[in-house]
Amino acid sequence: MEVEKTVETPLPKGLGSSVRVRNVQALSADPNELTAEVLERYIRPEMDDDIVVSGDNSEVVPVIDMARLIDEKFMEEEAAKLKVACEEWGFFQFVNHGISEKVMEEMKANIKGFFELPLEERETVAQKSGELEGYGQAFVFSEEQKLDWADMMYISTQPPRFRNFKIWPAQPPSFRESLESYSNELQKVAHCILGFMAKNLGVNPEKLTHFYGSQSVRINYYPPCRDAHDKILGLTPHSDAGGLTLLLQTSSVAGLQIRKNDVWLPVNPLPGAFVVNIGDSLEVLTNGKYKSIEHRAVINADKERMSIAAFHSPNFGETIGPLAEIVGDGKPLYMTLSLQDFAKLFLTKTYSGKNMTEHMKLNA
Repeated sequence: MEVEKTVETPLPKGLGSSVRVRNVQALSADPNELTAEVLERYIRPEMDDDIVVSGDNSEVVPVIDMARLIDEKFMEEEAAKLKVACEEWGFFQFVNHGISEKVMEEMKANIKGFFELPLEERETVAQKSGELEGYGQAFVFSEEQKLDWADMMYISTQPPRFRNFKIWPAQPPSFRESLESYSNELQKVAHCILGFMAKNLGVNPEKLTHFYGSQSVRINYYPPCRDAHDKILGLTPHSDAGGLTLLLQTSSVAGLQIRKNDVWLPVNPLPGAFVVNIGDSLEVLTNGKYKSIEHRAVINADKERMSIAAFHSPNFGETIGPLAEIVGDGKPLYMTLSLQDFAKLFLTKTYSGKNMTEHMKLNA
């Protein structure tokens, strides 16, 4: 598949929506509302069979240093580490990325400030019927499915013409300015990573950086749950649909886990680092050389956890399929879809596991 020149396509509407459910932060704060019947919708019996590796037995997620990537003295060695991280993990921590502490701390403070607002004020940017953007829940398709113990806010941030400021919070007062600065800086970092990935793959770096021109953020709030923290999830196991996700936590409270070799490994973010993971579309573009990986969020018994995930996705108007220069004389292992069809498939299928890439695999 050849990557075409970016087309100035507007953000499509009506790709998906989510059923409105009760606010989890409010439930967590009111024991009288959190009855056994209400909590049952969040209980995951399958967690009893999960194997979670922790402590000294836990493998360490690779750490990639941007300062070494751009230093000619260390570039080759660090690029080789990045290649291994992409091929064998699909996850890594990214340090010395160049985004100022001020930009990151202001973003964290504004996220914390938003979730400290009264519910009525948070609801001023609530999701509207038929839309994904805004404050509420994601990927709730029925009244029967198990729910995530979390509230979230989803916002399109790049390119700037995709921004709908009606659902950008006006409070805290510096939220919008902070998110805009953070988004712009993060886009540069994501494109830097994609450029080095492309070089490792033998692909022109501009192909990937131009292809992944869309960015959106999901701001997550995971309340504590003392009574059932080991029986509920903040985020259902899944792989991300886009190309590259950069996650920033607002505190040291752990919660992210990845599935590797059929066990769950905790990821403890380094101070100031981004946790980066490969998405389904990049797995398809690389014809399976780089693989997306399942991850989930678990809940703390006593402490809240907040994070912001930035998804760097293909431009609307593009097609998603294996790149010709990577396939070479071999065979494509995945089908090719328009971005619109890819997005509709992702937003209408059950949000779990790696069902997107499994659906796109071609029969041998």
